[in-house]
Amino acid sequence: MATRLPTKSSIYNHFNRHLHQHNRLPRSNYLPYDSGKRLLVQPRKVVVVAATPIKAAAETAVQCQVKAVVTVKCGSMEYVKDMVFRWLDSDAHRAQTGVVLQLVSTQVDPNVNVESPVSKYMPKYVPRDEAFGDLKAKAITEGKWKAMLRSLVPTLKQKAAINGEAIKSFSDITELYKESLPPFEEGGDECWEKGGLPKLLNKMIKECGQDVFKFDSPKLISRDIPSCCLRDDELGRLTLAGMNPLSIERLKVFPPVSNLDPSIYGPQDSALKEEQIICHLNGMSVQQAIEENKLFILDYHDVYLPFLDRINAHPTKKAYATRTIFVLTDMGSLKPIAIELSLPEKNRNGPPKCVVTPPVDATTCWLWQLGKAHVCSNDAGAHQLIHHWLRTHACLEPFIIAAHRQLSVMHPIYKLLHCHMRYTMDVNAQGRQLLLNAGGIIESHFFTAACSMEVSASVYQNWWRFDMESLPADLIRRGMAVPDATEPHGLKLLIEDYPYATDGLLIWSAIEQLVQAYVHYYYPEANIIESDSELNAWYHESINIGHADIRHASWWLKLSTPNNLISILTTIIWLASAHHAAVNFGMYPYGGYFPVRPPFMRRLVPNERDPDYTTFLADPEGYFLASLPCLDQMLHYISVLDILSTHSADEEYLGDRKDLSAWAGDPEIVEALYKFSMEMKKIGKEIEKRNGDPNLRNRCGAGISPYELLLPSSGPGVTCRGVPNSVSI
Repeated sequence: MATRLPTKSSIYNHFNRHLHQHNRLPRSNYLPYDSGKRLLVQPRKVVVVAATPIKAAAETAVQCQVKAVVTVKCGSMEYVKDMVFRWLDSDAHRAQTGVVLQLVSTQVDPNVNVESPVSKYMPKYVPRDEAFGDLKAKAITEGKWKAMLRSLVPTLKQKAAINGEAIKSFSDITELYKESLPPFEEGGDECWEKGGLPKLLNKMIKECGQDVFKFDSPKLISRDIPSCCLRDDELGRLTLAGMNPLSIERLKVFPPVSNLDPSIYGPQDSALKEEQIICHLNGMSVQQAIEENKLFILDYHDVYLPFLDRINAHPTKKAYATRTIFVLTDMGSLKPIAIELSLPEKNRNGPPKCVVTPPVDATTCWLWQLGKAHVCSNDAGAHQLIHHWLRTHACLEPFIIAAHRQLSVMHPIYKLLHCHMRYTMDVNAQGRQLLLNAGGIIESHFFTAACSMEVSASVYQNWWRFDMESLPADLIRRGMAVPDATEPHGLKLLIEDYPYATDGLLIWSAIEQLVQAYVHYYYPEANIIESDSELNAWYHESINIGHADIRHASWWLKLSTPNNLISILTTIIWLASAHHAAVNFGMYPYGGYFPVRPPFMRRLVPNERDPDYTTFLADPEGYFLASLPCLDQMLHYISVLDILSTHSADEEYLGDRKDLSAWAGDPEIVEALYKFSMEMKKIGKEIEKRNGDPNLRNRCGAGISPYELLLPSSGPGVTCRGVPNSVSI
């Protein structure tokens, strides 16, 4: 017997009848709307999933499963939902409601097993228990409005000058951080209200006054005279105590050697020579300086060189693969002494390798500044694509998804990790929609452009290792520390005044002690771990499905002993909390002043054969400013940094758990969590003490910003401090 399919009109009438009777959708808890609002449901597509005869009162009745794609409008919000009904095909044409399955795109066959594209008609899908809370969503919305307002006045004021053109003068930049409007006069609020602006916008303007139209001074210029040039000592300090303190390595071989295939990328040798740096080594040879752990390097050669041909084909983005050599001074600070700028062997933009060194005259001064700007551009890309997105957001997500799929909410490991998974899936969904998508913010505002995700994928495939993601292992891998059982954390730092490492080790040790107490309480013996099917299913899925490309790597820890479980859990909690805080909440304070940390450059460093070299000699500052991104791009960029560096009012910080009642029957665990909370407060006081120590020149001194990124607590806003429990922004 032929199955009689429901029509759009019949489904629409069914919904209207149901709404009229009950004022809600069936199984309304599956839909994100307020029950007090009126809903409009519009059928879009009907598909028969299955049809099977059933025994019913009427012999001709057939029950079929019907999938209907419907649009649900609630106030100003619109959702596209894929709903399944049990449709009883009989003379009465009665419909009974089934269950909501998932968000789908009306442009994709629902039977195709692919990720649904996000569009304006379909919000990103995030499980309800992982979605942003009201306060978090409100904070992000307010941040977007502030970004618009801060960009509005400069854009209107200088529209003709900044629409894609080079910066003309240094004042164009400084005005972004100054008041752009006179103070409001009496009755000023009324004129804003008459303009029909949204209530939230009106409220922000009233509360903030003229300040809402300007950017706060980032840390890099708040304590110093604004300049378009980054001082040498500040570049060295920021590699240890800035927004990216994770790239600096001890130099082990000089000159550095590439690991790229020479048949594709040219000779592996570096252009760096001993005679270029020996004058900065206080009488030591290069080999002596290496043996005494005095030389360090930022090495981005192999990371970027394979992509430079495509990057430099962009009309307004030019880049090198850089290497920067630093010497450790007697005061414990780093000083840059040479920069190698590399291009592909067959490029047409200049010599494949050149070296710039600290200046000896006016010309070399500006060449040195341009070289440092390209180093900072490389560093900004590595910070965002590797140490931020890849190592925290992306690589933690499989562990979070697997935990929700495989662990009961009552499982002890789920309860431990629950607060460290908060908001991460929603953050990542929004990131893929707005930041990482093709033509999105990352591709638009970083020099890696359309190669951005390929850079991350390459580093993941060739460098990332979960067993090296713990703080001690990371420091040892980069040569910044050596094992030493006599030291408090079992490590000896080769740079004693390394704020990220010294503060981070305090937090790492506290997390490790908490996890040790927790694991030894629930898993005192290895056989208990082996017999826990949920725990093993979680770890197996995290690796074999979540990290499928590298699932066969030999370095994955085996989930076989309490010590291995402790290492796995401590690393996950560290990455979600302190590691992420160190690379996230300093983005605007340390990167918001773009002349000293440009995300991309528009020109290469000039050489004597360049047609523009005469222009450079005549106006070196103008050449430098023209090499920076244009203002309209940077207005958008620093607005995004401001939003991403903001703590919301509902932030939950390390040591501040809201779910202690989950262990009401386990007083030993409650005590361990309380000790951890007290330890976080103790660590906060120790960090504040260090920031006041004049002997620690990388975090204390005239015009030096204290290193506060790993202070555990914070208030809302852009504070450049605070360690949330999770990757929550």
